[in-house]
Amino acid sequence: MLNAFISEVSKATGLTEDKASEAIGIVLNAADRQGAPFADEMFERVPGARTLAATMGSQIGAPTGVLARLIERTQGGRQAVVERLIEDLHELGLGSNQIGRLFPAISKSSEIAFGVSGVGHLGDILGALSVNQSGVRSVA
Repeated sequence: MLNAFISEVSKATGLTEDKASEAIGIVLNAADRQGAPFADEMFERVPGARTLAATMGSQIGAPTGVLARLIERTQGGRQAVVERLIEDLHELGLGSNQIGRLFPAISKSSEIAFGVSGVGHLGDILGALSVNQSGVRSVA
C-alpha cells in the first residue's frame, strides 16, 4: 500500500521513487510533529507510513522530545517546522517546482487510495493554525 502511494507521488512529481519516498517521509514527519490530522489519518490507514516518517525524521535530525513537540505545536513553532520542512526538501535536492507539485500529488494520491481528503496544499497537510478547524476528512 505504501509502495503504491510512493509510486503515484513519484509519477505525479517526476521524482524517482527513492526521492519521492524520502520527501513523503519528511512531509509526514513534519505533519506529525505539528499534530496535523492528516498525519494521524495516514498512520492509521497506511502500514509503514509512521515508520517512514520516523526514519526520515531521524535522518534529518528532527526534534523528538516531548518539550520540542509541544513547542512545535505553537504558532511560532509551526512556522519553524514549515521553514525546516522546506529546507529539508531543498537539501534532499527538490527544487521549488518539485516541492510545488509534491503537496497536490500527496493530496490526490491520499484521497484516491485511502479516502483522506481536504488536503490540497502545504497548510492543509501540516494542519490549520487552529487544529480545531482542520478540514481533513476520511471515509471510514
